[in-house]
Order: sequence, then C-alpha cells, then structure tokens
Amino acid sequence: MRKVKYFVANSLDGFIARPDGAVDWLFMDGTDYGMSGFFKSIDTMLLGRKTYEFALAHTGSSKSKTAKSGSSKSKPVKSKNPFAGFSTYVFSRTLKDAPDYGATLVSENAGEFVRELKKQEGKDIWLMGGGGLARSLFAEGVVDEIGLNIHPLLLGAGLPLFPEIGRQIDLELLDCKAHKNGCVQVSYRVKS
Repeated sequence: MRKVKYFVANSLDGFIARPDGAVDWLFMDGTDYGMSGFFKSIDTMLLGRKTYEFALAHTGSSKSKTAKSGSSKSKPVKSKNPFAGFSTYVFSRTLKDAPDYGATLVSENAGEFVRELKKQEGKDIWLMGGGGLARSLFAEGVVDEIGLNIHPLLLGAGLPLFPEIGRQIDLELLDCKAHKNGCVQVSYRVKS
C-alpha cells in the first residue's frame, strides 16, 4: 500500500511560515535536503487550498500574474506547471472552480478520499505543507511518515507545523541528518 508522507520545512519553534504566510526565512543555499530522492519516491501531491494558492502565486500562475507589453494592455504570463509529473489533489470546501494545471478539486471527506487513494497503484503520496489539511489527515490516521527539515532559527510566531491534532501520535525515528548550514533533517514513521 502507498504511504502518505508529510514532508515539510519548519523553524525550530515549530512554524512552517510567518503569520502572513511568508517563507522568506527558508535556507535557499542549494542544499538538496533529500528532495531529489524524495521526489523519486512520490507521484501524487495533496494540498490544501491555501498551500495550492501560495504555490501558484510563487511560480507565476497565468491567473496570478500579468506581464506588461508595449501597449496599455497586459498579457497573462505563461509559466511552468508547478505540479508537472504529479497527480495533484487540492482539498477545499470553498473553491468552486476546478484548479489550474490539471489538479483535481476534492471537497468530500479528506480522510476517506486519501484512504482510497492509498489503495491505488502508484508511488507514495506527498502531503505538501499546510497545517489545516495535515491536521485533518493526522486526525483521520492516514499519514504514515513525517519528514522535517528543521531550520536553525526561531520565528517567534507563525503558521504552526502541527495545529492541534487533538490526540497523541507515537513516532519511530527512521533517519536523522545534520547539514553544515545548521539544518537538521529528521524522518519518522507514524506508529499504528
């Protein structure tokens, strides 16, 4: 059966973004942090609406940016698909239109949907960022692994890594690696 992996970067004090959603504090020094191997292990992405909209806004979605031409009109910017090569599911109860780039909108029970998705053929599934969706999937017991890239800084406030899951979840350490820049990468298996 496929595994759902919550793989995310966070501050040492447990935030995935500043209060306004900014991630300008992330180390962008060319360190791989295991991402190349991770991307080879997955073929599906799960995103909440806010993470999906953030991803589009920061990759130049044709709906979110325009380019000025020589005339007074602006033209949509054609951009690279941020979800290319992955089956992408966006979980939202407020979105009415189908998401861009072939992503599938899911408005039904997230836990039931993901349980069925895990039974299908394929590689593992990435639960990408977003505390709200993570909270609901942890509560439903469908997350199998947690991978954290802990950055050596304290944000002091922000969007929490684990917003009130509502129950204890026991973990088993799978791996731990310290990087020269001070980031620590850890991965855990969620115990049944």
